[in-house]
Amino acid sequence: MFQIELVEQCKANDRKAQLQLYKQYCNGMYGVAMRFLKNPNDAEDVLQESFIKAFERIDQFKGEVTFGAWLKRIVVNGSIDFLKSKHQRTVELNESYLHITEDDDWTIEDGIALEKVKEAIEDLSEKYRYVVQLFLVEGYDHSEIAQIMGISETASRTRLLRGKAQLKEMLKNMTYGT
Repeated sequence: MFQIELVEQCKANDRKAQLQLYKQYCNGMYGVAMRFLKNPNDAEDVLQESFIKAFERIDQFKGEVTFGAWLKRIVVNGSIDFLKSKHQRTVELNESYLHITEDDDWTIEDGIALEKVKEAIEDLSEKYRYVVQLFLVEGYDHSEIAQIMGISETASRTRLLRGKAQLKEMLKNMTYGT
């Protein structure tokens, strides 16, 4: 397994192996950061910090997931932390009392371009945008989102449900112009 050998060489502080891993994952992880940050300079900063953090903590990588998945979590957390530090602090709503219903009939109308969906996600409030993006775009489940965001799984489900409802309404308005 070449990937495992490369990671093991990085654990031994092999700079060539680190550069090789960096080159292998740089573009993909930059894309992840850009989906959150929308600013090339910020994405590059978060990307660099994420790789530094990954190489500093590479001994914590146990191979339970792929190196790419492990690194992606670092980039996602770094992106969210960056956004949180950039925006003013907001008071979090205590969502522990909220009742969750599953919304399995969520569909997007035919004819809506993916770009329009991405734009609509960007227009969601920060509280919902991160959960919607982590779930729909990045493919994380509610337990992972809860861990990343520092919220409960119930709050993650609630935010996703409300975010999808807002997103659906926005897309409907785009389609029908109401």
